[in-house]
Amino acid sequence: MIPRYSRPDMVAIWSPETKFRIWFEIEAHACDAQAALGVIPKENAAAVWRAKDVTFDVARIDEIEAVTKHDVIAFLTHLAEHIGAEDARFVHQGMTSSDVLDTTLNIQLVRAADLLLAGMDRVLAALKARAMEHRMTVRIGRSHGIHAEPTTMGLTFARFYAEMARGRERLVNARKEIATGAISGAVGTFANIDPAVEEHVCAALGLTPEPISTQVIPRDRHAMFFATLGVIASSIENVAIEIRHMQRTEVLEAEEYFSPGQKGSSAMPHKRNPVLTENLTGLARLVRAAVVPALENVALWHERDISHSSVERGIAPDATITLDFALNRLAGVIEKLVIYPENMLKNLNKFNGLIHSQRVLLALTQKGVSREDAYRLVQRNAMKVWEQGADFRAELKADPEVRAALSEAEIDEKFDLGYHTKHVDTIFARVFGA
Repeated sequence: MIPRYSRPDMVAIWSPETKFRIWFEIEAHACDAQAALGVIPKENAAAVWRAKDVTFDVARIDEIEAVTKHDVIAFLTHLAEHIGAEDARFVHQGMTSSDVLDTTLNIQLVRAADLLLAGMDRVLAALKARAMEHRMTVRIGRSHGIHAEPTTMGLTFARFYAEMARGRERLVNARKEIATGAISGAVGTFANIDPAVEEHVCAALGLTPEPISTQVIPRDRHAMFFATLGVIASSIENVAIEIRHMQRTEVLEAEEYFSPGQKGSSAMPHKRNPVLTENLTGLARLVRAAVVPALENVALWHERDISHSSVERGIAPDATITLDFALNRLAGVIEKLVIYPENMLKNLNKFNGLIHSQRVLLALTQKGVSREDAYRLVQRNAMKVWEQGADFRAELKADPEVRAALSEAEIDEKFDLGYHTKHVDTIFARVFGA
């Protein structure tokens, strides 16, 4: 992923230096286990750890790979240059390249998940803070983009909080599912390596041994991991779309913080554009783009092929780096979002009480009017508001059929905004706890 949409800690997980360091640790721990079993001399296993403080030369490994056309062999050759050929001859004993590659990939995904969980925690904290701040800030709810009934800005934030909390729980489960390692040798039968080696390496690196591997760790685990990232990205976009709508000039219920010196347009000096949330919509598309390739990686030929390899070299760093950046950008947007309660009220009252139509409909049915007739009476007065700009309450009071069922006081009572917020605390308790 390009530096513009990257954060250093996540980028570091996918650096060649980190990858080769993990490769080394896998090989060194495997040697320890082999020595404990008496398969290799203990002194040879101990000698491997002489490279624990070595900074592996990426350029040198690339140079060797240019000849060998094999990345793991290139690394092992370079490792031998540090510890000596005699001590290195037992390294990788009974192992296959995928033992190193797949175990490393899962370690990197686990570390990436930890950073993503931290990003989600920041988003959740921001959403909760803004939800509490605007618990009773009334705004119009919309369905199909059209005014529906009143809600609150706090409920909007609470809804997004609950969605992100579900996403966090899914990521915790995806992290657990991806935290496996395999040191099972060619085609996964342990023919040339004892299962105890796998158990030792996994324990040392914080993984669980894969119950049954072929020559690779099963890719349904990875498919679930990237699918989870895709769902989280979609939740980010869900928040971003709402903010983008609120920042539209004719709505202006909220807007991204516009910093001193910021410019909105090269042509129009008046512009204050929702550039961050538009960017988040685009980044969400990039993360979701990893999902289908990850699903297609599940089906491999027999005990292995490498059709998944090129895909994962791209999607693993790109999806995690992009989502990490997006989560932290979203948190910043929410933390600094400028909210305009007065504009919310202005928009809510734009159509002269029209949004209270359901309350009048229900009141008529409770007075003995059939639902069909009640709907007809309310709708014909509502259409005067849409088409003529009439006042809904006044039209209802002037309608003889409506007045035959409802008094003026009863009609007035149906226009109380407080009616729509009476259960806000109940919803908040469900979302945030008592």
